[in-house]
Amino acid sequence: MTAAAPGVPLSAIVSYLDKILDTAGTPDYPGAVNGLQVDGSRPVHHVAVSVDASLATIDGAVAAGAELLVVHHGLFWSEARALRGTTYERFRRLLVNDIAVYSSHLPLDRHPDLGNNVLFARALELEPREEFARFQSIAIGVAGRSDVDTEELVRRATVIARLDGGTVAAVGIAPGRRTRRWAVCTGAGASSATLSEAASAGIDTLIVGEGPHHTAVEAQEMGIAVVYAGHYVTETFGVRALGGELAQHFGLTWSFIAAPTGL
Repeated sequence: MTAAAPGVPLSAIVSYLDKILDTAGTPDYPGAVNGLQVDGSRPVHHVAVSVDASLATIDGAVAAGAELLVVHHGLFWSEARALRGTTYERFRRLLVNDIAVYSSHLPLDRHPDLGNNVLFARALELEPREEFARFQSIAIGVAGRSDVDTEELVRRATVIARLDGGTVAAVGIAPGRRTRRWAVCTGAGASSATLSEAASAGIDTLIVGEGPHHTAVEAQEMGIAVVYAGHYVTETFGVRALGGELAQHFGLTWSFIAAPTGL
């Protein structure tokens, strides 16, 4: 009988992720807990990755036989909550199945090689050359120059979105319009702040995951086209890249747990 492969110590994977993502040195929103959120006692053979730490993705990690679940949106976001209802059930399933959870929010958004923003821009056939979407001491998004029909960018975003169960909306698009200065900020990237930054930088097309209704109104008044490509869809890129990175570095297997929201 062949002995099972020993696997990789969880601590080694956590140290590697903390290092390459600059987890400790990257500021984030209040309540986000980047890094190891739930410990585990088992060596890691298989890593599951997903956008959200939800019941569906936890169940997917269990079904995949994963010892570690790596997510973009973790288990903690706001004030402390009692372990009741859905919150309790998430932790119960993780602990019963001894699955560790590692979360990376803004550190993963901004990573120059594995990040949501740089990878989504390249999926749109755009090459990032500049930083965008300032937050405290860092930039979350990317920007660059191009000469492409704006409707073609919407088409590319739509093709990507359909692969992960999403939809695309856009404002400020007209036949023949060209995108020459663009910016990408995945997730909840449209806000008065990003629109103001875009206007100051001469950005004519802002590509985001989602944003409140007022951003569509403001953008059109400012002459900026906005492509809302989906919060979930635009943030599948980073976790998938992390899965591939861990597989290559440690010789693990990995799987992506899909749980599209349609938003």
